[in-house]
Amino acid sequence: MSDGDMEVFFCGLAALLGAVLGSFFNCAAWRTARGQVWWTGRSRCPVCGHALGALELIPVLSFLLQRGRCRHCGAKLPWRYLLTELGFGLLTVLSYRRFGLSLYGLGCYVFFCCLLCLSLVDWEIYIIPDGCLIAAALAWPLTLPALDFDGLRILERILSALVFGGGMLLLARWMDRLLDKESLGGGDIKLFALLGLYLGLARSLLALLLSSLLGLLLALVPRGGDKRIPFAPAISLAAALTLLWGDTVIDWYLGLFAF
Repeated sequence: MSDGDMEVFFCGLAALLGAVLGSFFNCAAWRTARGQVWWTGRSRCPVCGHALGALELIPVLSFLLQRGRCRHCGAKLPWRYLLTELGFGLLTVLSYRRFGLSLYGLGCYVFFCCLLCLSLVDWEIYIIPDGCLIAAALAWPLTLPALDFDGLRILERILSALVFGGGMLLLARWMDRLLDKESLGGGDIKLFALLGLYLGLARSLLALLLSSLLGLLLALVPRGGDKRIPFAPAISLAAALTLLWGDTVIDWYLGLFAF
């Protein structure tokens, strides 16, 4: 098998893994949002509660073959399920292509998994579960090889988390007084601190800008009259894009000022 064939094979495995995990996190987020135990029990239709069989749990294909409906009660299933499976499959391939099979790549991928799960929960109930944040923080040491285990660079990341998270906290408190309502939830602030840990200060600022733009687009998605906007999906997507290509964007931007 040639190197090209091997690369296609591994990309296919990555896409399959991402789709399977996307399906799993859809289920885990749905249960978490309803106060249920997410790590045990069979998957069920969210409408009629019927336990799903193996053929109904194939990522992407099951949704398409069943035309987005439960095979038992005929209820429409949210398109979010299909989009999550496809999107996380693509993100897994991009992560593999960008970071390869490395300890750093594993740490970044665990970060992506946590971002997906907390985004799905926030989308449903406007709450970011602390468990996802803690899991991502515990996975951060896996990324230390990219910092060459340099004490100063590690300290810079920790300080970035404190400065970025603290800065967002102060900004949120100021906006709360200005608008006389909550502008940014505590979970969002902790998520921004986590970005500082993984991205550093410069890339975190890029992610902040990008998340604001994505948040505006997210506000256009109809939510049945609910005017609240879950911000975690925008932050998470911005963080993932920045982790993948942030350095390239920053280098391009700084290059505009080179003489």
